[in-house]
Amino acid sequence: MGVVDDVTAAVRDVVETPFSTRVGIVVPESQDVALQNGAVQVDATYLYADLADSSKAAQVLKQEVTAKIIRAYLNAATRVLRHYNGAIRSFDGDRVMAVFLGTMKNTNAARAALGINWAVEKVVRPKINTQWTDLKDYWALNHGVGIATGNALMVRGGVRNNNDLVSIGEAPNVAAKLSELRGTPSTYVTYAVHGALEPVAREFNGQNMWIDYGTQTIGGKVFKVAASTWWSSP
Repeated sequence: MGVVDDVTAAVRDVVETPFSTRVGIVVPESQDVALQNGAVQVDATYLYADLADSSKAAQVLKQEVTAKIIRAYLNAATRVLRHYNGAIRSFDGDRVMAVFLGTMKNTNAARAALGINWAVEKVVRPKINTQWTDLKDYWALNHGVGIATGNALMVRGGVRNNNDLVSIGEAPNVAAKLSELRGTPSTYVTYAVHGALEPVAREFNGQNMWIDYGTQTIGGKVFKVAASTWWSSP
């Protein structure tokens, strides 16, 4: 079979074969979802942590320096996400995505975001500025974290030996878009997430850690957003 027939048959199978969908109570690994027609429905909170302006870093810094900065950011973020029971399911260049399930999914995701902010402010940024003392003349480390919650369908995209999990739904898409916002706040959550936060992720010593950030239009739909400049040690 030539590649034309191979592609045509594969697309036909994907489109015409119904999904065999089950409800997930834990975040699946790739091998837990059938490649041909498996799907897992989850009620989940998605978090994306995104290093800002890495394209400029790649242009103005040495490759080894840029690589170490990205690795340091992703390493720190991943450790914090796992600390708060986030299941890491995607790395995309300078961005990491985690999925949270359970009754504390929103609170855990928000606490993870504040923990990533702490890691950036207190560990990653001071270390790279000490290691490369002229770095600030060329590039400054900033980042954004986006969080959204809702139903998503997790499937496997690709072919045998070359595939990965893909999350389909509003929550992962919105979380990814919110992580791309840039400004003084570094954490952005939908009001659906904000409204479900436990006090430990909402306030500190009676002081509200979140502000109304207005609205964002994503995919033609308007979302109310809350934002935070706070950080918290894990």
